[in-house]
Amino acid sequence: MFDLLGEAFRGRTLRDLLIEAIRYGDRPEVRARLDQVIDERVGEGLAELVAKEGLMAELMSVADVERIRLQMEEANARRLQPHFVRSFFLEAFSQLGGVAREREPGRYELTRVPTDIRARDRIIGVGYPVLPRYERVCFDKSAVTVEGTPMAELVAPGHPLLDATIDVLVERHGNLLRQGAVLVDDTDPGETPHVLLYLEHAIRDARTDAHGKPQVVSRRFEFAEVTPDGSTRVAGVAPHLDTRPATETELALLEPLLAQDWLHGDVEKRGTSAAIAEAVPAHLAQVRAHTMARVHKTRAAVRERLTREITYWDHRAVELREQADAGKQPKMNPERAQARANALEERLRRRLDDLDKQEQLSALPPVVVGGALVVPAGLLDRLSGRRRDSAAEHARSVEAVERAAVEAVMAAERALGREPEEMPRNNPGYDIRSRTPDGHWIFIEVKGRLAGAGTVTVTRTEILFGLNADAAHRLALVEVGSDGRTEVRYLTAAFAGMEGRVHFAETAVTFDWAKLWERGGDPR
Repeated sequence: MFDLLGEAFRGRTLRDLLIEAIRYGDRPEVRARLDQVIDERVGEGLAELVAKEGLMAELMSVADVERIRLQMEEANARRLQPHFVRSFFLEAFSQLGGVAREREPGRYELTRVPTDIRARDRIIGVGYPVLPRYERVCFDKSAVTVEGTPMAELVAPGHPLLDATIDVLVERHGNLLRQGAVLVDDTDPGETPHVLLYLEHAIRDARTDAHGKPQVVSRRFEFAEVTPDGSTRVAGVAPHLDTRPATETELALLEPLLAQDWLHGDVEKRGTSAAIAEAVPAHLAQVRAHTMARVHKTRAAVRERLTREITYWDHRAVELREQADAGKQPKMNPERAQARANALEERLRRRLDDLDKQEQLSALPPVVVGGALVVPAGLLDRLSGRRRDSAAEHARSVEAVERAAVEAVMAAERALGREPEEMPRNNPGYDIRSRTPDGHWIFIEVKGRLAGAGTVTVTRTEILFGLNADAAHRLALVEVGSDGRTEVRYLTAAFAGMEGRVHFAETAVTFDWAKLWERGGDPR
């Protein structure tokens, strides 16, 4: 390619050629000369050049780009959306004594910001201060500017008002995580309770921060479940969101359970072991793969650049010294040039040492920061005498309907030319992930009911995930007949208009099955 360039230029610079192309590009002789230079081989050698010189963590093929794009679509559906932040902030702000009034849809006036929040910001804040009042705040960037109304502050992660509110709330109530709670899972018809442990774990490298503490490069929050028989598993993302606190009456029924020996044994140790066996290795492997690729490229570039500079200044110092020995007046003091070379050598040593330390990754032990006893609704129903059939029979009946519903939706997706994949039972927010022919995800929450059912319950997590995924979400309604036959209907934007209407304390919303069924349509 470069030989071709040299022949075509004939002593002309690239600037000259570009100017000629701009001025006279419509002339046949100019186009012919450009065609010699910019032909189908213009990209030859670029991949090798980028692979050698690029500092990107990885160079991606088309398949890699497609895989990452699909991962981003799923991450986008799980991202911390404005309605998550709004739900949390308004409840926390109210509990701390703040006053917020909705003035326009999605826009609030904060007439009083508590002194504790403002005082905390003066301690932890690094940007502009928290104000005593806000004329307007919002949680979605589309609501920042509304014609005829004051401009609103966008409250999102990183905003000093939200950061100070979280810090005060954690200080006041963080001990409750360790104290524990009794939660009820109204969606579980079984009778087996479990302990839900909240664990925090981090990955560090060999560096230390300004205070001499280990440099944490990645931190995650995990959940682990421990059952009475001692079995454990990683519980997925935020499983507690779809549970509710037990009432006083329910706590009275559960007193014998709270006294059982398995709750007073090595529950924390078992949960930590589950995290060490499953979650921590996966986290460490992910961080290591990214770090090693980045450090390898960075080390090569740093060594090449600084070695070139060191060689130059060493050579320059020798030249200047020779000039001084010959009685000439050098333009620079030779010792100064040599000092630059020595300083660059020390800089190279420190930089390579820092990169070596970045590669020395290790996982810190998971730390249990809280826990709760999660009681299934089926156990409470039996203890209170609300159900006559056994929990096993009820669970089998529910499982059969749910299984038939999932199979019906999987078949409907295949009929549409998609590639459905059933998700694990503890996957929050959706039951099936289906890939469309053009390479995008559709996230499907399946609700199966026997013909004639009156209501259907959708959890808080399922609703918020549906709002996140938006057009990529489907609520699949499956009616299962007594003879086992199924009929499937889909709803898109099933929860539209519920932004901000799902109360912070709600764990689920009950819908009328018949009304939802009327809104549904054929999956096609």
